[in-house]
Amino acid sequence: MKRILVIEDEIAINDLICMNLEIAGYRPFPFLDGAVFSAHLKERDDYDLALLDIMLPGKDGFVLLDELKQHQIPVIYLTAKGDLPSKVKGLRNGAEDYIVKPFEMLELLVRMDNVLKRFSKEEEEEIRIKDVVINEKKRTVHKGGTEVAMQPMEFDCLLAFWKYRNRVMTREQILNLLWGVDFDGESRTVDVHVGNIRRKLDFADVIITVPRVGYRMEVSNEYD
Repeated sequence: MKRILVIEDEIAINDLICMNLEIAGYRPFPFLDGAVFSAHLKERDDYDLALLDIMLPGKDGFVLLDELKQHQIPVIYLTAKGDLPSKVKGLRNGAEDYIVKPFEMLELLVRMDNVLKRFSKEEEEEIRIKDVVINEKKRTVHKGGTEVAMQPMEFDCLLAFWKYRNRVMTREQILNLLWGVDFDGESRTVDVHVGNIRRKLDFADVIITVPRVGYRMEVSNEYD
């Protein structure tokens, strides 16, 4: 389970981010004060990623970026400072990404996933859900030991559900993830792929329809 630092002084925002990260399968570690976190970092640095605000009490995010880089912890800025000089400064100084508040949680998760992939030393190869085994690197799916033929987009859709498991995903969000924001097809495309995945893997009770919204993959911790 990836360990994510959430360094944000607004308690409500920090709590909301941590809650969503837990739902998405991450383990968040919240901090409200830059100086307190700086002291903590000297004692412990086994983290995979830091979500870092700029305007913090104690030490600001620009100072903390240098300290996090020394411990080889990648940083995504989450900040209300949307001016160009701040963005340029943050990215030039070594942040992996810069997201201006307010932001969509799904967008944050996608950007986190991209950064974690770049820095991951050991990619998880096999994902197990019930009697289904998914190998991300080999792009294979087995059910009960027998390989199941999956179309490329079916596999990508299945993988997206896993990565954002236990979260409701709208059809539009799924379309954007798989085909990009410029896709001009119909949301019915998603329904077709979901139907194929359910049928092939017997996932009617795993990929749940959320009426008038989209879908949610429901998996318990025993599958994580």
